[in-house]
Amino acid sequence: MSLLLNQPSKLCFRKPVLVRSSPHPSNALSSLVLQSDCHSFVLICADPCGGDRGMATIRRPCGVHHYGSFKEWDEVIGKDAKLCRELRKEMGTIGSSNGWLPTLKDGMLRLREININNDTDPKRILLPPLVTLPYCQTQYVTNVAMSPSFPEEEDCVVAVKFLGPQLSFCRPARSNSEWINARITDPCFFSSPVMFSKKDDMFRIAGSGGHLIGSWDLNKHCNNPKFQILRFQNLPKLSETKRDLLDSCYTSEHLVESLTTSETFMVKLYRKTAEILQGIPRIKTEAIMVFRVDEEGNAVYTQDIGDQSIFLTNSEAFCVPLSSTFYMRQPNYVKLLNVDEYCSNFKLTNQNWDC
Repeated sequence: MSLLLNQPSKLCFRKPVLVRSSPHPSNALSSLVLQSDCHSFVLICADPCGGDRGMATIRRPCGVHHYGSFKEWDEVIGKDAKLCRELRKEMGTIGSSNGWLPTLKDGMLRLREININNDTDPKRILLPPLVTLPYCQTQYVTNVAMSPSFPEEEDCVVAVKFLGPQLSFCRPARSNSEWINARITDPCFFSSPVMFSKKDDMFRIAGSGGHLIGSWDLNKHCNNPKFQILRFQNLPKLSETKRDLLDSCYTSEHLVESLTTSETFMVKLYRKTAEILQGIPRIKTEAIMVFRVDEEGNAVYTQDIGDQSIFLTNSEAFCVPLSSTFYMRQPNYVKLLNVDEYCSNFKLTNQNWDC
């Protein structure tokens, strides 16, 4: 099993992006997953390389729900379809964070407010020019993460994880706003996404293979991150067939934090190329493993995450409690959204490892 856990992630340069909107961006993630039945959201997943690969789903007040591929949305007339087409043109190469859409153009990062309940022009925030560290690059972004506060508040921090060793932070609302750059020395973090932990008030990255988590606190140890070594426990017993399947996959690790229980989960995806359509490889997730991570570094495999589910893309991950009006109110599920599979559901208790 150690070979499966240590397998490095292969780089994918057709990474999908996700946009999710909440009616109150200042309330960040909680405003999406704990909203009432009269609130709305939008989710868009697209291929940054262009074309028509992608999907969008919009939920309007009191349960009105629209879902479809980009091609299907192009044939729809109305306010929601217009919004999807507008966001699709503006996305570029970066996924969203906390109801804001970052775009990278000409070395400048911009934030665009996404609020489908507001008929006025969206707010737009221009961040300072990016500064590239020696032997690094700032053209390809893995993802963008934000602290929960509103970007116009002084304590808000935007973190940009570039492919490679550079991790950059910025406080957009400060008058002397500038980028604070950190060089990551361990290559296991080079292709991993960054997330913000509300519980720890730090930005965190899971290293390739999942055995190491790095944490960055802009106020304390930006250039000297804290590291946590994980010890995997309660691993499932694999049949030879299942082991061969997982050995043939590449893995990626994603951290997600529950706002209702304050638990931290690591989701490990096992993916491989399923087919090639029109010259484009289509990736399929063959299996997932979910580990509950505690403060002592124990990563315990589990098939029970309680009355909540995990929504996961390459851009960001979040937990959805059963009490939410979010359209995936299915407990103990992991739902994947990406341009290759559109939507895939994994019920944790249905996973069988010994067949």
